[in-house]
Amino acid sequence: MRGALLSEDERLIQATVREFADQVLIPNAPGYDERNEFPWDNVHALAELGMFGLTIDEEYGGSGGTTRQLAIAVEEIARGCGSTSTIFVAHLGLCTHFILRFGTEKQKQDWVQPLACAKKIGAFGLTEPLSGSDAAAMRTIVTKSKDHYVLNGTKLFTTNAAEAEIFLILATHDRAQRSRAIDAFIVERGTEGFTVNPQHGKMGMRATSTAELVFEDCEIPEENIIGAQGEGFGETMEILNSSRISIAAQCVGLAQAAYDASVDYAQRREAFGQRISGFQGLQWVIADMATDIEAARALVMRAATLRDEGLPFVTEAAMAKLFASRVAVESADRSMQIHGGTGYFAPTVVERLYRDAKVTEIYEGTSEIQRTIIARNLIGL
Repeated sequence: MRGALLSEDERLIQATVREFADQVLIPNAPGYDERNEFPWDNVHALAELGMFGLTIDEEYGGSGGTTRQLAIAVEEIARGCGSTSTIFVAHLGLCTHFILRFGTEKQKQDWVQPLACAKKIGAFGLTEPLSGSDAAAMRTIVTKSKDHYVLNGTKLFTTNAAEAEIFLILATHDRAQRSRAIDAFIVERGTEGFTVNPQHGKMGMRATSTAELVFEDCEIPEENIIGAQGEGFGETMEILNSSRISIAAQCVGLAQAAYDASVDYAQRREAFGQRISGFQGLQWVIADMATDIEAARALVMRAATLRDEGLPFVTEAAMAKLFASRVAVESADRSMQIHGGTGYFAPTVVERLYRDAKVTEIYEGTSEIQRTIIARNLIGL
C-alpha cells in the first residue's frame, strides 16, 4: 500500500531509508530522547546514504533529486525518529535550500557543498520573542557600515543551533517597512558578537537542539547577504512554502509509526479472554487511522508532484501540512488510547510520538496560518 504509485527510483529511496529506519533509527530513538542527546550517529549515517544532498544539484555535491523523493525519505526518517527528521528538514529544507535558491555561485560553492554532505550543520533563524506567526514584525535590525553589516537582536526556537556552523538569519533594515525591508544573511559560528544560548525543557523532539541566538554589534561581511536586499521576506515565504511539504511528510511518518505500534499491540494484547484486535470498536479506530494516513500521504504527494512539475503548489502544500499535522496528533492520541496505561509510560514509542507530534501543528506555520493561506488563495485575496 505504501509503495503504490511510485517510480522505480522512488521505491529504491523508500526501501533504502525504510531499512535504515528499521535497523538504526527505531532502536536508537528511545535513548536519544531520554538523554536529550543530539543524534550525531544518525546524522552521519544519513550523510553516508547521501540524504543531506538528496535535492541538491550535482555540481554542489548532491544527487539532484525531486520533491517527491524528499517527501518519501522524510516520511521514513520520521517513522523511525521524529527528532532526526526535524534536524534533517531544518538543515536541508530551510538553510541549505535557501542558499541554493538565492545564493551567488560563490556562496553555493562555499556553503552548499559542506551542507550537502553534512560536513557542517545548518540552522535557520526567523522566529523572535515578539514575532512568531507575524514574521514581518521582527525586531532584529541590520545596519550597513562601510564594507560590512552589523546585526543586533535576538532569535528564538532555532533548531540545530547548538551544533550548527552555518546560520541563515533574517533581519530588517527598517522596522517600519515590515516585509519590504527584510534581508537574509549567513552568519557563521564563532563570529564576534554572536552568542548561542541553548533552550531546554521541550515537550517533544527532545533529541533536537533548540536555542536562542543573540546578536550584539555582530559584524557580517557584506558578501554574506543572500539574495536581493529587501527581498528576504518573500524569499523566506517561498522556502517555507516548499519546506511545508517536508513537514507534512514528517507528520505522515509520525502517524504511520503510531499506527504500526497500535496494530502490533492490538494483535498481542489480550483482554476479556481474547486479543483486543478482535473487538469491533478497536477495529474501527484502526480503520480510521489507516484511512486518515493514506489521505494525508496523498495530499503530500500531490503537493510534491505539483512542485516538481513547476505548477502552483502553495495551497496544496498548506492543505497537506494542515491535514497531516492533525492526523499525526490524532494518530498519536488514538494509539495512546489503544495502549492504555502502558502507552503512558516511557520508553514506549507511543509516549514519545504523543509528545513529538504536537509541535507539527506549530512550527513552520501554525495550523491557523495554514488555514489563512488556504482561504486567501481560494477566495483570491
